Amino acid sequence: MGFLDRFRKKQKENLWTKCDNCKSILYVPELKKNLGVCPSCQFHFHLSTYERANSIFDGQWVELFSDITPLDPLGFKDTKPYQERLKQASEQTGLSEAMTFFEGMIGGKRALLGVLDFAFIGGSMGSVVGERFYRACLKAGADLVPLIVILSSGGARMQEGILSLMQMAKTSIGVEFLRSKRVPYISVLTDPTLGGVAASFASLGDVVIAEPGALIGFAGPRVIEQTIKQQLPEGFQRAEFLLQKGMVDMVVHRKDLKPTLETILQIGTFWRENAVRA
Repeated sequence: MGFLDRFRKKQKENLWTKCDNCKSILYVPELKKNLGVCPSCQFHFHLSTYERANSIFDGQWVELFSDITPLDPLGFKDTKPYQERLKQASEQTGLSEAMTFFEGMIGGKRALLGVLDFAFIGGSMGSVVGERFYRACLKAGADLVPLIVILSSGGARMQEGILSLMQMAKTSIGVEFLRSKRVPYISVLTDPTLGGVAASFASLGDVVIAEPGALIGFAGPRVIEQTIKQQLPEGFQRAEFLLQKGMVDMVVHRKDLKPTLETILQIGTFWRENAVRA
């Protein structure tokens, strides 16, 4: 098979995909128009970082902190060197790190948006993810503009060891700075949001939103079940279960996320302005 034949075959393959939930065959261009949501069962597919930004902002946006890039402080190597993993993840996603920040207008209001992308080494939190988040908090607090983060992560990045775990405290300090400035902070948890990310800044939003069916928690249900030797309740750690237990504030379908965020920003801005006057 020649190069042109292989290219045409790849194009044809990319036109169709199968829903992970209901197994329906889906036409990819239509799926993208539907924001990556299966029209048959409403299963939420993964969206890339830039697809997320385009779905939330009113129009154009500016990327922030892209000059802060990861190093290899421990010289870590498992089946391959950490530097090689970083390079491979960057080539596959077009990102320089798992978390990317943007500035733009949402519902006519200026806001910062961060997206933690599972496609980049499982959305794991290393020192650069923590640093970018902390700087976003400083900028949002100084400029008095809301900060929104959309998260999908497996937790802390093992290739950076304790430097990764330290980001749990660092990101939490950033959130506290926003609160001291009365700046709204909204976290949106998507499938999955686990580990050190879930145990730090993901759960600290003034408003915590989850996408339908998202797996959210510290350890995964399989690990918990094996540890406590008990069967877990149906739907354990899924967004709807956590809503019932008061761990998230709302579960929002992806098509409703932008208008929901716009409403929250309007309320948050009104509250901050009146609280400052008081």
